Amino acid sequence: MVLTANNIHKSYGPLEILKGVNLEIPKGQILSIVGKSGAGKSTLLHILGTLDWADRGDLHISDQSIKALRSNQLAAFRNQHIGFVFQFHHLLPEFTALENVCIPGYILRRNDAEVKAKAKELLTYLGLENRMEHKPTQLSGGEQQRVAVARALINQPDIIFADEPTGNLDSAASRDLHHLIRQLRDDYGQTFVIVTHNQELAELSDRCLEMKDGLLV
Repeated sequence: MVLTANNIHKSYGPLEILKGVNLEIPKGQILSIVGKSGAGKSTLLHILGTLDWADRGDLHISDQSIKALRSNQLAAFRNQHIGFVFQFHHLLPEFTALENVCIPGYILRRNDAEVKAKAKELLTYLGLENRMEHKPTQLSGGEQQRVAVARALINQPDIIFADEPTGNLDSAASRDLHHLIRQLRDDYGQTFVIVTHNQELAELSDRCLEMKDGLLV
């Protein structure tokens, strides 16, 4: 399994958000998590993505116990093994598309030429070969999201977490992203966990779970 979560609990003050979530995700699966606003979907995604800590429970990613990692080790593990795609692309506006994609590779202190070559390969694969030197403000919303996807892929992560990845896109760009996710799974064996309100995206996934009353059903 790429990810195993056992008995994940999370509360904020007296409000119990997650009530003992259990989840296993095999390599190459596209999993969508749906549910009403406030059901705890994003809270779960942040815990699974190691951006937040559970109050109780165990999380393993690629056979690594997340609880066993100190904060600096966790940051390094996250950068190497986990990718993120968010509703708002979080691209750095002063950098080009190519430079934005390269950043996680540079954080890992990989060879500059190797990182740039991989970034160019990904951007070309994503249909952005003529947009590499453009800054985010010069790109459409769909193009910016594809740059964000390339950035998530640059370190060849074991799993990518996507939080409402089509929430800021028009219908055409959303459909393109849906098919791109499946293409990445088919071509690279990439694993995805997607929190979404988009029913079409959920239906294209290999598995869809609903978040309800603090549990996955």
